[in-house]
Amino acid sequence: MTTLDVLLPYYGDVALMKAAVRSVLAQTDEDWRLTVVDDGKEPGVPEWFAELGDPRVRYFRNEQNLGVTGNYRKCLGLAEYEHMVFMGTDDIMLPNYVATVRACLADHPGTAIVQPGVEVIDSTGKPSTTLADEAKRRLYAPRLRGRTVMGGEELATSLLKGNWLYFPSLCWRTEAVRAMGFRDDVEIIQDLALVIDLLQAGEQVVIDDTRCFQYRRHNVSVSATSAFSGARFAEARRYFLDVADRLDQQGWHRAAKASRLHLAARIHALTLVPGALRAKQWTGAKALVRNATSTAAQPR
Repeated sequence: MTTLDVLLPYYGDVALMKAAVRSVLAQTDEDWRLTVVDDGKEPGVPEWFAELGDPRVRYFRNEQNLGVTGNYRKCLGLAEYEHMVFMGTDDIMLPNYVATVRACLADHPGTAIVQPGVEVIDSTGKPSTTLADEAKRRLYAPRLRGRTVMGGEELATSLLKGNWLYFPSLCWRTEAVRAMGFRDDVEIIQDLALVIDLLQAGEQVVIDDTRCFQYRRHNVSVSATSAFSGARFAEARRYFLDVADRLDQQGWHRAAKASRLHLAARIHALTLVPGALRAKQWTGAKALVRNATSTAAQPR
């Protein structure tokens, strides 16, 4: 009996999407169903899925663009099985992904989230080492070996210092996510917000170091205005300050302090300032500095 929904909210590069789909088809454990929800209008995509002729693969194309959060909500509504994955359309499941997460769930039934081992790749598919990922591994992620269960304020504090999870690689218990839903007030930081909500509700995370997923980290052009607008960090800052108040109300004061400081997000914003200046994105540079240095809300 199928127990894992692989959900692919798709928009963007067709070739990368096809590679992601093929990686699901290549799983050694066939206990999965793939659902692709296409939020774009790229030609030839519906025909490609029709030609696959695989009953384990469902394909839907939205009549109107739903945007990131809207498409994730639609995918969530289509999930029917006990566990699910919101896979990125440019990421790769290694052949042992489904087998690995199922083993984690067998050892720890009822767990809300599984974080398996992840390898970071670049836009060409080669293993990649970036400053952001090295910071995740060396500074923020706990030094764990094998398979470990974490939860509560300890894990919330760790993630609010620096989010070391890889959202597209996570396996979720479907009903746990449905109980929380996706927030309307965040988009880029939606994954962290959902995890913190679940931790506050008493859910736990299994962390396994078996490498079974490739997360693609794309290079961002220094000339891209959106990369330096500062909007993503403004959203993050609003979230961190809001959730800090809720954490204090719960008595999780260490996690609240980490959220108000949101040090990793502030450092990341600061590292983008030189690129914004080189690209002559003056307004964006000011916004980045403001989000990196603001002390509008101090720890209680």
